[in-house]
Amino acid sequence: MPEANEYGRKSPEDWLHSSEPEKERGLFKVFLGYAPGVGKTFSMLSEGIRRRSRGEDVVIGIVETHGRKSTAELASKLEQVPRQMIEYKGTTFAEMDVNAILARAPQVVLVDELAHTNIEGSRFAKRYEDVFLLLENKIDVLSTVNIQHVESLTPRVQALTGVTIREQVPDWVLDRADEIVISDLTPEALVTRMRRGDIYPADRIERSLANFFRRGNLIALREMALQRVTRAVDRTLDEYVKRKRLGSHWTVAEKVAVCISAGPQARDLIARGARLAEALDAEFHVLHVTNKADDEEERRKMLESSLLFARHLGAQIVTLPAGDTAKVTAAYICEQRITQAIVGRSATHGLRSYLYYYALQKFMAEAPHVDLHIVTREVH
Repeated sequence: MPEANEYGRKSPEDWLHSSEPEKERGLFKVFLGYAPGVGKTFSMLSEGIRRRSRGEDVVIGIVETHGRKSTAELASKLEQVPRQMIEYKGTTFAEMDVNAILARAPQVVLVDELAHTNIEGSRFAKRYEDVFLLLENKIDVLSTVNIQHVESLTPRVQALTGVTIREQVPDWVLDRADEIVISDLTPEALVTRMRRGDIYPADRIERSLANFFRRGNLIALREMALQRVTRAVDRTLDEYVKRKRLGSHWTVAEKVAVCISAGPQARDLIARGARLAEALDAEFHVLHVTNKADDEEERRKMLESSLLFARHLGAQIVTLPAGDTAKVTAAYICEQRITQAIVGRSATHGLRSYLYYYALQKFMAEAPHVDLHIVTREVH
């Protein structure tokens, strides 16, 4: 409860503070890079210093300077929680002391190298587990990670660079971040920093430039990092749109949906949708509305074969409940903010043709912001 002022009344600032909802968990912000030396730790420290200047209680849980003078100078401007010394197999290691941070109870803590594996004897096996404990205790965490340490991308990076990646962080850890910021630098600028000795000691420079830091590697790694941030931005927009109940035209990334039935045209539609999704670098959905006729053995087998084909092409399979096909499909497309929809039809005449166009008009009225592709198949 805010204290009353000398006149027995609370100030507007007091009322504002008392009306703020209680914090349920800390906010998690990740600085993502595509290679060592792009400036992740520097950016994290800079934000920590800015937040302290605004009056927040900021400490360093752990920061690795790797001998970089500019990084060390920034780190010296913030309070650092002493590390925990752990002896393992005759050697003493300095690890982040998560218990000491909890006892210190700051508002914000800086935790470098999110993918780090803690030495045996630590409270948790992985540093990201320490981070989630801090978040649960309502402490904001600023952290860093390079794209090669993201678990799903590690095999691609190893194949690309020939370098074994030992430290990994599961994809779901980044998915839980409240904000992901890319620390970006052109490959040319990064190589210049390397040659200047800003990243590694002189005896490692030429070897690094001939291996991990080859220009082709850096271009590919940078693209992976940018794609990851784009995914995070789109997910954030998804959540915002759903929370604010905004229209389906609010979108960033392309999303392709193919609407199929248990018929022979389904595989052709799926293949066409997969090609479009690949060309647009889009999410790929395959939709099927439940139909009693699909219980017939021949149709059931045809549908199962088509859905298996779709899975092999990386599609998200969505089975929608029985009902008005046009309305049910349009509802899903609006909810998921699909940008491209593919539907098929056989060349028909008379009443069947009229019913088809009636359903199509209903679909377009329900989902006006989607680009609709109609694929006609002649019946022989």
